[in-house]
Order: sequence, then C-alpha cells, then structure tokens
Amino acid sequence: MNSQAPRTTLDQWDALCALADHGTFEAAAAAQNRSQSSLSYALKRLQEQLPAAVLVPHGRRTLFTPQGELLLQRARALLEEARALEGLANTLAQGWEPEVRLAVEVVLSPDLLLRALARFSRHAPQTRIQLIESVLSGTCEALMQRQADLAVTGQVPTGFLGDPLVRVEFVAVARQDHPLHALGRTLDHADLRRHRQVVVRDTGRFRQVDSGWLGADERWTVSHLSTAIAVIRQGLAFAWVPRDQVRDELAAGALAPLPLAQGGTRVETLYLVLADRDGAGPAARTLARMLTEEAGRSPAAV
Repeated sequence: MNSQAPRTTLDQWDALCALADHGTFEAAAAAQNRSQSSLSYALKRLQEQLPAAVLVPHGRRTLFTPQGELLLQRARALLEEARALEGLANTLAQGWEPEVRLAVEVVLSPDLLLRALARFSRHAPQTRIQLIESVLSGTCEALMQRQADLAVTGQVPTGFLGDPLVRVEFVAVARQDHPLHALGRTLDHADLRRHRQVVVRDTGRFRQVDSGWLGADERWTVSHLSTAIAVIRQGLAFAWVPRDQVRDELAAGALAPLPLAQGGTRVETLYLVLADRDGAGPAARTLARMLTEEAGRSPAAV
C-alpha cells in the first residue's frame, strides 16, 4: 500500500479550476476573494509538482495543454468529492443520519414520491436514500424487521402507529379493444371469471396477503405494478390499478374502465409510519414531513 502523501493540494487544484472558469488570473483571483499573486503562486507550485505541463503561455494569455484539460476534469471531480465529504461531516455533526431507508407501497403516486424526494435531496444532499418498493405485507415486514426507518403502507402492523397520508383509487381497466369491452353491456363477476386477470405479487416473505378480487380462472402474477400495467396495455389481461398511474392512458382512450355493475372502483388509504416514532432522527422526520406536505397538495389528500 502506497502511503506517500500527495504533493499537490486541493487549494492548487481549486485555483486551476477557477482559472478555467473565469479565463484570466485577475478574474479567477477576484472570484476566490484572494490576491492575484496568491493565485499565481498556487498554480506555479502545482506546475512544479506535476511531471506534465498543465498551462502554457500564449501571447498575453495562458492556455491549458491537452494534459491540463484532462487533469482539469479530474480536479473538478476531486473538489466535488471533497466538498461532499465536508458536507457529510457537517451533517453527521448535526446528528443527521447518513442514510434513510424508505419502504413504499408501489401503488403510491410516483409523482408525489419524487416531489418529496427532490425536496429532501435539496435540503439534505449528503443523506443517502435507500428506497424499498414493496407490495402488501412486504411493507409491513420491512418495518417489523427494522429494514426501514419510514414506510408508506396500506396496512399498519401491530405495535406501530400510522398517520393517514393519501387515498388511492383503484379502477378496473382493460385495453379499449379487450373482449370484455366488446360485450357492450354491464359486466358482472361471472364475465370477469372467463378472462385473464393480472395481479402483483406480495413481496412479503413470511405472510402472503391477497388484495382485491381474485376470481379469474386464468391469472398472471407479476412482481411490479409497472409490469401489470404493461400487460394491460398489451390487451393481455384486465386488473384493478391505481387510477393515478393510468390517467394518461384513460384520457387517451387506450385503456377504458370496465363497466362493472359493482366493484368497478375501490379506495384504499395509505399511512405514513415511522419505525421508531420516538427515536427517529432528523433526516427521517424531515422526509416524513415532506411526504406529508406533498400528499397534502394532492387531489387524493386524506
């Protein structure tokens, strides 16, 4: 293992990046709030400590060599990593967790989730997010097995407290040219039983839970909601899916709600659950607050 300390410094590489960004020694020094002689000295020392030429004089200007251009790219990455390292140290000093594990039912609106995550990223860029996309009992298991710090779930497991977050409307749909639509009348469960239904597999390992009507003689089971929706788009099956996640297809007429006499839609409530309500850290609490605020802006707010 090579333990030799680097001969160059971050200050020297920072001076090089400033020169590239601002074009002249004078402008680069002003941007860094330092004297021009200090900047020139840093670059002179950098050049002396490197075996390859970085800068060359060209009339009254200073230009980057091809080697210098390549080193400049690596220098930017190095400085960004150093800033991230300092940011992480600041985050840890404030007691913020370096990582938040979030388990989310796949039926939650992706737009709502991503809005909250985008806000959290701007607020705490040094905190990593581990997103666990789960179905039915899989979300509960993530809480009970302490694999998640925070969860959005349709079922609050025993021993946990949850706050209502958002309502999800499920609608029975099929492609507009599916044989069920061709019947041209109100449908009942006997009609559905003769056609293929697609369902999403419970991700729980210990207790498999079924959700919704499962009476079709022929059924396909998939691992993710996006796969189920793709199957429906191809006209291969019908299913109950969150209206929010097929809104565009319904508006365009590519998919159409099944005209069921009853049960064509159902509404379920998703709850926000902190795994350790009393001991949750500031990062988990902040993400929980942002999820709640984004849900409050949703038409499906509880």
